[in-house]
Amino acid sequence: MGDSLTLPVPEALDGTYAVAFAEPPEAPRELAREQVTARVAPPLRDLVVSMLDSPMLTLDLRPADGFPPLPASLLTQYGAPPADLAAVEAASHLLAVRAAYRPGWPPAHEWATRAIAGAVAAAAGAPVVDVFTPRILPQDELLRSLPNADGEIRLTDWMLLPHTAGPHGFWFTTKGLARFGLPELQTENVPPALVEPWGRLLNGLARRVLDLWLEQLAALETPVVVDLPETVSVGLQDVAAAQGTEEEMRREVSVRLRLDAPDGGAPVLTVLAADDGPDRLESLCTALFGMPRTGAA
Repeated sequence: MGDSLTLPVPEALDGTYAVAFAEPPEAPRELAREQVTARVAPPLRDLVVSMLDSPMLTLDLRPADGFPPLPASLLTQYGAPPADLAAVEAASHLLAVRAAYRPGWPPAHEWATRAIAGAVAAAAGAPVVDVFTPRILPQDELLRSLPNADGEIRLTDWMLLPHTAGPHGFWFTTKGLARFGLPELQTENVPPALVEPWGRLLNGLARRVLDLWLEQLAALETPVVVDLPETVSVGLQDVAAAQGTEEEMRREVSVRLRLDAPDGGAPVLTVLAADDGPDRLESLCTALFGMPRTGAA
């Protein structure tokens, strides 16, 4: 068993958002510049405007039937409000906001495209679709997700944690780490009683793995691969950071990561207990969060 995992670094990452218009705007780029200037605060505004002025960002306005249809079933699965879903399905035109950027910090491809889509949509009262998920983003959630003046975000605003029931427990897979160039995290056979604490642990682990990834990218010049530790500590502070809060207690546990490629698809990082044994996931959750409440006496 090795001490590290070698992960490839993508040459570029893409961000894509769609704005569903009932009536098409006449000049999308001018509208975007006007609305970003009016609605986006600096320093994010400066980054977005610089991306608008570069060939790395494109605005593609077409009749709705000129794009592949947006998946209504997945939009519904990820909580699309019925009114927004109806607006997407009835849209005459879609504006695709796309950008490419190198891996690292800031993730300009995501910040710029989301900010532009949100500003243009707010002016027109139109819904925004995050094509990556895919998910319709309500304006309040979209605005909350954008970086603050210090360039900080809540990772949970950029990552979902869907889980599905199986014959031996729940299967968790993150949906969002790929925005930053990382494989997603997954865990199989999570007992039903651990769905909530294991989800919190995975959020914290995602924050920790992302921090390690970004540290390596910043330390290397145009890296082709990055080595991450196979065994990673995740603590209460990481769980809090994923939610955009702080935690003084420094309690931590260790997990082991295994790089897998299920069915020849995209690589994933399977999360395992660092030490094998019965009830190992329950032991990890108890060690990190304490004994679960059993109800009032």
